[in-house]
Amino acid sequence: MKNKWFHILILLMLVSNNQTTFAQSDTLTVGIYQNPPFVIKSGDNDYEGLSIELWENIAKSANLNFKYELHSDFISILKKLEYQEIDLTINPMDVNDLRVDKFDMTQPFSISSIGVAIPYMNRSTFAVFVSNIFSLAFLEIILLLILIIFVFGFFLWLVERKHNKFQFRPGFLGLFDGLWWSAVTMTTVGYGDKAPKSNQGKAIAIIWMFTAVIIISSFTAGIASTLTISGLQTDIKSAEDIRLVENISAVGASSGESYLKQENIPISQTYASPILALRAIAKKENDVILYDKTVLQYYINRLSLDEKVKLLPFTLKENYQSFMLPKNHPYFDPINVGLMREIQTEHWLGLQRKYDIKGR
Repeated sequence: MKNKWFHILILLMLVSNNQTTFAQSDTLTVGIYQNPPFVIKSGDNDYEGLSIELWENIAKSANLNFKYELHSDFISILKKLEYQEIDLTINPMDVNDLRVDKFDMTQPFSISSIGVAIPYMNRSTFAVFVSNIFSLAFLEIILLLILIIFVFGFFLWLVERKHNKFQFRPGFLGLFDGLWWSAVTMTTVGYGDKAPKSNQGKAIAIIWMFTAVIIISSFTAGIASTLTISGLQTDIKSAEDIRLVENISAVGASSGESYLKQENIPISQTYASPILALRAIAKKENDVILYDKTVLQYYINRLSLDEKVKLLPFTLKENYQSFMLPKNHPYFDPINVGLMREIQTEHWLGLQRKYDIKGR
């Protein structure tokens, strides 16, 4: 008899605990962090933005009670979700295999892409050209070219001075004869006033002719690169183009920083926020910043930097983004269904236009 009452007591306690848990989860805790234009803190406890309006429309349609919990960044939110201390986050989270395995991710509602912003060059093309002509990088190329011409001219003079004294004079002045021959041969001008006669000299000439073709092509490309890339007047379309830029910046713990590390591209400066990074670009303290294109465009417009910062018209990488909930969350289905319904309405297209995001 005592065992019977003991089991009944345990059963009542379990039922009571379940009811308490349900009562606690009846108001969903929504973890957020500031991430314009998706989540924007407009007051002490007031928020606006694309994700805020989208979520509030879903919650209203599904009769869901909720409260916001503000966090400093997405890392804090991920920890809270992992320990089930919050019910979901409405900040757009990149979808990947690790997160899908660990969390419940809804239908994607946004696509993130890495944008590239550079300082707006308000100087004329001629001014950029002249400044680059006198740059250290351009001077290094010219000096290296002269050195190579001198080396081949010197070796030919060394061989020919005993067999061809009239064209390659002995002594110090003969060095200029070798230099002249080397320069004329490299540029394929072919005056013919100086030519090797010995077999050793002819062998050096053959090697120099083929080498000069390769060198002149490489140096031409290098000079063109120096005159264009350093002025950032060329399109950057890949990681290889970005490697040519000297000062590259990124925001810490962002997709842009991850992309640069993955491609083994050196990062000159890391900033705590996109605002600081864009202001540095506007002051020409850095040459390039990689960050989420939507956020960059938002801040360029919001901070009136459109005359100082140029956002290039391409992206380097794309990721689908979703709401995220703990695994097997009981409210996943109504939230996911509500999200799918909401993003198929005209109102969703209007929200994207409101926050300067193109409809997808």
